[in-house]
Amino acid sequence: MLAVENIDLYYGAAQALRGVSLKAAVGKVTCVLGRNGVGKSSLLRAIVGQQPIKAGRILWGDEDISRLPPQARARKGVAYVPQGREIFPLLTVKENLETGYAAAPRGERFTPDEIFDLFPVLASMMGRRGGDLSGGQQQQLAIGRALVTRPKLLVLDEPTEGIQPSIIKDIGRAISYLRNKGDMAIVLVEQYFDFAKELADDFIVMDRGSVVMAGDRASMNEKDVRQKISV
Repeated sequence: MLAVENIDLYYGAAQALRGVSLKAAVGKVTCVLGRNGVGKSSLLRAIVGQQPIKAGRILWGDEDISRLPPQARARKGVAYVPQGREIFPLLTVKENLETGYAAAPRGERFTPDEIFDLFPVLASMMGRRGGDLSGGQQQQLAIGRALVTRPKLLVLDEPTEGIQPSIIKDIGRAISYLRNKGDMAIVLVEQYFDFAKELADDFIVMDRGSVVMAGDRASMNEKDVRQKISV
């Protein structure tokens, strides 16, 4: 279980997160919804350790990981797929996947066949440079690279952004498969409401750095959520 408890986060004097709390259980997808600029990506960066928090705490299982650096969190099973993918354009697909080995347990530093089952296109492009792939292929590569680390917590920042519909469906199927395995918690930031609604077990809606709605799938009022995330 991931538990984010009342965290504040600042960029200089500007406060980006105000008392934000979130829980993400293993075997479930927790979706973070909201308009651009409301703090969704800041929340994810806080979870994975890329941005320090000013107050509150972040628990992974029974351990407070609030002050751990990103590499230490990665070794504890936290994997991050950032917005914009951030694959290495001059490295091949194979080499990009291998960059995930650093956080993988010793003896598991290989690319699982499961990744190619989820994203078959990667198997046929192992020798191609990351920068030569389409946006959708790069997104699949970024998720595959995260999965190389054998994560217990997978954090995804807008994986459908700028992606063609056929690959959005592939990514949705992959997330559903990983959730249904029952050994991973998934936190998903998404602006595409229909995609999020289909996957979410639990959700929070953010506005101006705070959580303004939260609940499970059964309690989600689609009209209210759409109103709060609309521009």
